[in-house]
Amino acid sequence: MSTFHGAVGSELLELGDGLDLDPGAIVGYRPGRKISNLRLVLGPGAKIRSGTVIYAGSRIGAGLETGHGVVIREECRIGCRFQVWNHTTVDYGCEIGDGVKVHANCYLAQYTVLEDGVFFAPGVVTANDPHPLCGACLKGPTVKRMARIGVNATLLPRITIGEYALVGAGAVVTKDVPDRAVVAGNPARVAGRVEDLECKVGLVEKPYPLPPLPG
Repeated sequence: MSTFHGAVGSELLELGDGLDLDPGAIVGYRPGRKISNLRLVLGPGAKIRSGTVIYAGSRIGAGLETGHGVVIREECRIGCRFQVWNHTTVDYGCEIGDGVKVHANCYLAQYTVLEDGVFFAPGVVTANDPHPLCGACLKGPTVKRMARIGVNATLLPRITIGEYALVGAGAVVTKDVPDRAVVAGNPARVAGRVEDLECKVGLVEKPYPLPPLPG
């Protein structure tokens, strides 16, 4: 059976129309941390699959869709049409824009920022503590709009991934990535430009269409 609480009362839940909630999902779970506002706002048209836990104290726009076993923690601010797949955790204090897609088995550390249209392939991990267990300067990476992060990549704290950038599979990104750059390796290094990539199987001319550069 699904539940709309986990200790917070219904007066703290603002749920949009058309909520599709599977059995075994929890909406409004009470955080273990003390926070100033426990109100959960969930926009209309959400599809929440079994095993998902959404904590109280976040604000989520219309059209949320989760896979099984997803966790979305407190104090997150999430835009519309967020798609997040099986066994991914969005830790507390994250900011996520519109039209973001995060695949299975990903971890978004506290205070990670994903701008509009960002894509995470399966197994992407972000970090937020430059010296673990200190906790005094927690800040995850900022991934700018329309950037794409490849399978099993790791993004270290406080870096910025530029707009339309592409991070290769298994890369460990330790410093900022320029707009439209392709990076790969450990540590990740610039390997080219997104506009220069070609489809290796020949099905399309350009696999990553880009808007014109300013000016």
